[in-house]
Amino acid sequence: MEDYSTEEQQVEAIKKFWKENGTAIILGAVIGLGGLWGWRYYNEQRVASQEQASEQYEQAITMLEQGEQGFDEAKRFVSENPDNHYAALAAMQLAQQAVELDNLEEAAAQLKLAADKAGVDALASVARLRLARVQIQQQAYEEALTTLASVEAQSYKSQVLELQGDVYVAQEKLDQARSAYSEALQLNAGNNLLKMKLDNLQVLASL
Repeated sequence: MEDYSTEEQQVEAIKKFWKENGTAIILGAVIGLGGLWGWRYYNEQRVASQEQASEQYEQAITMLEQGEQGFDEAKRFVSENPDNHYAALAAMQLAQQAVELDNLEEAAAQLKLAADKAGVDALASVARLRLARVQIQQQAYEEALTTLASVEAQSYKSQVLELQGDVYVAQEKLDQARSAYSEALQLNAGNNLLKMKLDNLQVLASL
């Protein structure tokens, strides 16, 4: 999971933010509506729904550790909460476990769900980066390029370029790979893995 260390920190930050501030965000939006009706609607609908989804999410993630039954329960949580950001977080966890079980098809399906349900650019971008990695493993190279083109968060631009370079290497398009890696390295000069990939291109080109 080393490749995901920075992304994991981003996901954990999003989880913590929603846990600590999700209710306050909803409150701020409702206060803008004004009046007693808005306050009652907030109390009776959104708070209860948010708290319930949070509890169900925690239960679903805990059950993931219990094997196949837990996996199915977590999938049910995702399907039953289509408009909740917790569904995206659960789908990310499901995808991670699916990769560990070498079920790339399931991982790709869950990451697509996570990207669609994220509601936050940073989380959607992480989901799409992981989806692209899975698609590369599946040798679905054009799909991976399409996925990478949909990553909107500029903070992940270097990772997008690096993965594009990986696709081009797999497709034996070495000039395009070199261009992608070089641009990525300009954005992340301290990335030794990128430097190694660029050096390896010279070896590949000489074969």
